[in-house]
Amino acid sequence: MCAVSADIMPPRRVSPALVMGLGTLVLGASGYAFVAVAGHSLPAAEAAAVASFYLLANIVGPGTLTAVEQHASHATSRALARGERAGGALRRVVREALVLSAVVVGALALVSPVLVERSLKGSWSLFAAVVVGVVTSTAVYLARGVLGGMRRFTGYAATLAGEGAARLVGAVAVAVAGVAGAGLFGMTFALGTVVGVLAGLVWLRARPVAVAGGGPVAVAGPERVDSLALLVMAGLLVQAVANVAPIVVTARLPGDAALALAFSSAFILVRVPLFVFSPVQALLLPGLTEAATRGDLGAVRSVLRRITVAVLVVGVVGAVGSALAGPWAVRVFFGAEAELSSWLLGALGVGTILLMTAQAVQPALIALGARKAITVSWVAGTVVLLAVVALPGSPIVVATVAQVVGPMVVVAGMVVALARHLSVVGAGVTRST
Repeated sequence: MCAVSADIMPPRRVSPALVMGLGTLVLGASGYAFVAVAGHSLPAAEAAAVASFYLLANIVGPGTLTAVEQHASHATSRALARGERAGGALRRVVREALVLSAVVVGALALVSPVLVERSLKGSWSLFAAVVVGVVTSTAVYLARGVLGGMRRFTGYAATLAGEGAARLVGAVAVAVAGVAGAGLFGMTFALGTVVGVLAGLVWLRARPVAVAGGGPVAVAGPERVDSLALLVMAGLLVQAVANVAPIVVTARLPGDAALALAFSSAFILVRVPLFVFSPVQALLLPGLTEAATRGDLGAVRSVLRRITVAVLVVGVVGAVGSALAGPWAVRVFFGAEAELSSWLLGALGVGTILLMTAQAVQPALIALGARKAITVSWVAGTVVLLAVVALPGSPIVVATVAQVVGPMVVVAGMVVALARHLSVVGAGVTRST
């Protein structure tokens, strides 16, 4: 995990990065174990459907509801930085989250025939698990947002570990009991989130950490009505850019389930560094919001420099490891029968580095009030990715190229926007002082 500036993160007896890393490790490992257990327990066609379900669940659930977490965290940390109570803002976030959840379920119902036929291999029980996952994820992301804004990172980590452990135990129980089926695997995955919610409720009873306020206010306007909508759109596009390629490959290889499963498994494998790095937004957003509210852009720049180094270290190690050991790991741990090349897994690892970079820059843009720039960057990256993935040729090669080019466009857009907003906010702070 990354080193975080003391200006952003106050000292703790136990490093927040450590507890968040451990929680993420449990959750990430459970996801890989879930796909691996399914791969060894089900026929190739059903296992490929479960792998697609796993990726689809990450697009639909976290894709929409990570925005709820970020919105709740921003509202909580902003109120604490101003010495205010966050209750009013959080009640609005809860109402918006419930409406959003209903909209997502309705949208899924509209596209369900296509999703079930092309990506879930005709399994309506897997589609039902996706819907259940939306509902349970709404609750857990609300809890994580408030916990993150309060800087209760041990509680946040407990939601991750509880969710992951429940999913792992459920998948193993299904396999050991000899009742393995695609729908049952999917439902254990979706219901595991309930344990994370319960863990979060325990920690939400704690009193919030006091945060020093004062100083010039650089980003202090009222919350915009469309702010959650922008984050929702960005969140969906994040997951689309990160995960859509294997779903497209599965749809384009209806007669080669073994190759589709191998690519999906390899894709999940190269995302290990991204899972390890995933707590970075929850860790950084509260402190970056406080620093931006005070106009302390020096602290913002300091953290961005440190996080860039962490991205390169974790990402490069992951990419090299994927190229060297990835083909073997896909065969041994995921039960894949088709062979994939080392260069392909290495290229997917480069895409992971770019996604990690975007994940590190995005909290700073949220703190600076640049939500529109975030969404525009992800829109541009998604358009490029979809244009590439639709090209003729080998679905595997085309998807791999798309997973590098798309995130590259996103990072370029975010870096340009960050430089512009830092300059504008810095000029505003200078005038106010």
